[in-house]
Amino acid sequence: MIKRTLCFTNPAYLSLKDRQMVIRLPEVEKGDVPDVLKKESVRTVPVEDIGVVVLDNRQITLTHGLLEALLENNCSVITCDSRSMPVGLMLPLCGNTLQNERFRCQLNASLPLKKQLWQQTVKAKIDNQAAVLAKCAGMETGCMRRWSADVRSGDPDNLEGRAAAYYWKSLFRGIPNLEKFTRDRQGVPPNNILNYGYAILRAVIARSLVSSGMLPTLGIHHHNRYNAYCLADDIMEPYRSYVDELVYEIVAEHDGDIPKDITKELKMRLLGIPVIDVKVCGKRSPLMVAATQTTASLYKCFTGETRRIAYPEL
Repeated sequence: MIKRTLCFTNPAYLSLKDRQMVIRLPEVEKGDVPDVLKKESVRTVPVEDIGVVVLDNRQITLTHGLLEALLENNCSVITCDSRSMPVGLMLPLCGNTLQNERFRCQLNASLPLKKQLWQQTVKAKIDNQAAVLAKCAGMETGCMRRWSADVRSGDPDNLEGRAAAYYWKSLFRGIPNLEKFTRDRQGVPPNNILNYGYAILRAVIARSLVSSGMLPTLGIHHHNRYNAYCLADDIMEPYRSYVDELVYEIVAEHDGDIPKDITKELKMRLLGIPVIDVKVCGKRSPLMVAATQTTASLYKCFTGETRRIAYPEL
């Protein structure tokens, strides 16, 4: 079943009752409105239907009972800062009944296996970037395809970086004011839109890793000592292109005149990332479902049941 993504941008009081998230709006309850409208303003959502919760207002109150129920149901909880940018991610400690066994398989993975898995990851990422360039920018992508074919175990030639430099130099060049766009987390828009989209994607991938019984901290390539989600950052790489394509559509609709702040309308578009149509192993499914297929196949690689990760194809 497709899990729901909920985003709260206004003051709210969130609690738990009968396994339901109860949503109350203090601005309505305290306002000068009829009691009937006050009662109708209270909404409930089954906790088991929720996959991601985004908290984007400093006046949101969340009860411990609700938080416990969300984590028990393997829900990702994202917190945002005063600029409405995601800054925190909370996941359950235990998301699989065989977690100890699966942790050991992941920890015992050999270095050659990790390098082979990273090779597959980079190839899938470059192929999807090439597909985005061809679809959105109408470009020939022969060089990208060659780089993908030449990726070796562990990517010692850093073809991922070479492809990324070409990709970001080319993606937005046909859009006014973005001919010289540079991908930089702290850079000018649409970097902020990309950051927001990637944060949603990261939460979805991390949630899937936990549900598959793996440590999102222990990566196959990323190994920053301060990064708690190295494996999530590894596995999300081929999925980034879906965010890029969505952001390209948004930018093209604005004809390059992008708002400096992420509006509510933009957030709603980006919160649709978990339900983007994705093709994995020849079958189409929502991105959140596809992510679970990918992480399940990753675990099978660690156990030796299979040798390939089931990545999406654009």
